[in-house]
Amino acid sequence: MKEKLEKLLDNAYAPYSNFKVSCILKTNDSKEFIGVNVENASYGATICAERSAILSAISHGYKKGDFQEIHIMNSSSKIAFPCFICRQVLIEFLNPETKVYLYTKNLQEEYTLEELTPHMFNEDNL
Repeated sequence: MKEKLEKLLDNAYAPYSNFKVSCILKTNDSKEFIGVNVENASYGATICAERSAILSAISHGYKKGDFQEIHIMNSSSKIAFPCFICRQVLIEFLNPETKVYLYTKNLQEEYTLEELTPHMFNEDNL
């Protein structure tokens, strides 16, 4: 997975921050959906790699709970965690026990979604 993520980093569009991110979302039926960050001069219009991959899977008919794990790599030398907008999207479509793998070219860490988002805002709060 790490090699795929590293190659995918080349597709990221990050001319403003130079902080490239790639993502592979694996479904329960072993399909993989990819995503990269795509920046915009209007930073609010930037799309993160995690959301890109998840929205692609949803567009292909996958539903909440259909996802086994998510792998995220960034181009820096430090592990970076998903932003809070992405964490909210992860909460919406992944189960709390879903594995979240974070990478750099030299490091790897593993968490569950629940570990990354201990106080989830979800449908139970509505």
